[in-house]
Order: sequence, then C-alpha cells, then structure tokens
Amino acid sequence: MTSKQRAYLKGLAMNIVPVFQIGKSSLTPEITQAVDEALEARELVKITVLKNCLDDGRSIAEKLAERTHSQVVQVIGRKIVLYRPAKDETKRKIRLPEK
Repeated sequence: MTSKQRAYLKGLAMNIVPVFQIGKSSLTPEITQAVDEALEARELVKITVLKNCLDDGRSIAEKLAERTHSQVVQVIGRKIVLYRPAKDETKRKIRLPEK
C-alpha cells in the first residue's frame, strides 16, 4: 500500500465510529472472527482498545492484521484502523487511488 492510498484511507476512517472494543480479555478467537466478518462487509474497520486491556494498540493491530489478512492503516493511541478489500470485485465499496 502506498502512502497516498494510506492517506486516503485515513481520511475515510476519520468519519467512521469504532465498531469493536477490545477489553480485558484482549484478542479472543471470537473478536478475531467478528473483525474478519466486519472487514468483509465494510472493508475499513475502526477498533478501540479499552484502558483495562493489558496489551498495547500496536501489538493488537499487528496480530489482528495477521490473523484477518488485512493491513494496518493507522494506530493512534488506543484506536486501530484496519483495511482489507472485499474478495468479490463487484462488492468493493472503497476504490483506492492508483499507485
């Protein structure tokens, strides 16, 4: 992903509300499954890491991206933004700028 594409996705992410909150139990298989399904439906997902979570946002973002085959767009404090294009070309909602 180029810096231009990342900047475009950051701009889109500013207007969406967090869909998930990761708390004390950190990353569970259920959260990973739910994020995977949300990425398929929405392509761009914002997640909040609660204060009672012992893991930091960057490590959670990297683990989630690896498990869901997505890309980390940004991590700011306790907010994570992930992106994965829909598998079906016709269902893609986000068109990235050309490379």
